[in-house]
Amino acid sequence: MMSSSRRGLPHLAAAVDLPGEYDVGAHVELIRLAERGGLDFVTLDDTSAGAGPGPGVGPGAGVGPGPGLDAVAVLSRAVAATRRVGLVPMVTGPHAGSVDGEAAVAHLDRVSRGRAGRRIDVSGGEPSRLAALTGPSPQGHTVRVADATDGPARLAAARYADVVLARVTSRAQARSVRDQLRADAAESGREPDSLRVLAALSIDLGDGEHAAEPGHGGGGPRRSARGPLYRGGPVDLADLIASWHRDGAVDGFHLIPVEPRRDLERLVNGTVALLQHRGLFRTFYPGGTLREHLGLARPVGQIAGGRT
Repeated sequence: MMSSSRRGLPHLAAAVDLPGEYDVGAHVELIRLAERGGLDFVTLDDTSAGAGPGPGVGPGAGVGPGPGLDAVAVLSRAVAATRRVGLVPMVTGPHAGSVDGEAAVAHLDRVSRGRAGRRIDVSGGEPSRLAALTGPSPQGHTVRVADATDGPARLAAARYADVVLARVTSRAQARSVRDQLRADAAESGREPDSLRVLAALSIDLGDGEHAAEPGHGGGGPRRSARGPLYRGGPVDLADLIASWHRDGAVDGFHLIPVEPRRDLERLVNGTVALLQHRGLFRTFYPGGTLREHLGLARPVGQIAGGRT
């Protein structure tokens, strides 16, 4: 098994969803907090923020055509307030893969100088509009993020995604999913090391180190109505991140705060600070693009997941 020192440091991302909150500034503050912690990227879910990309998206836009904030527009507003953290709108529904949606994400990638990622839907196998996903980008092509929790989605994710999110409840399950994805990537002609597999967990850091219930805290996450849930303190979470990564079960984590303001602050100032103190997470960004944060090579003349 490859040691964590040879594999590099774990990658960390966080959701900055604020359900029911329509203040762009509140979202931007969470994104700035994530950047202070050196996180690879943040995600903003259209389901949380409101309508997907549409006629209102572009420079200076903030509110889409629906009842809430537009994820791409909110992240575009965050560009001027941040310098390094990656920005990934998790666009879903009819706008995912649409011409307008792809144009909006491409614009975000350009104005952020290569810090954007985009969600690709692999739930049905081959992602739609693949050609649109390979257009010009300051980072070669925009980083592609896919949810491959469901088994049928994993083969397509292994072929086309740069980052794969998987909801798992144990170290053994995480390792099995990562091993399968890497094998599928190799079978499709990709270098397995060009894929980053992140365990997706909801985190509840409200009760302190000694409040972890059985199956939480140092024992790992457990199933809940919101998916795999870790409940405990920042120190136990740091131990979980370090041990899963050291054992080769994951390349990192995508963490979804239960109470966004409280839990993201405790994640950054508690868990991340401890990992940094132990030399297990970055203290600065070595590059400027999301692809560089993730340690992914800039693609030259090829579509990730296959041949030219």
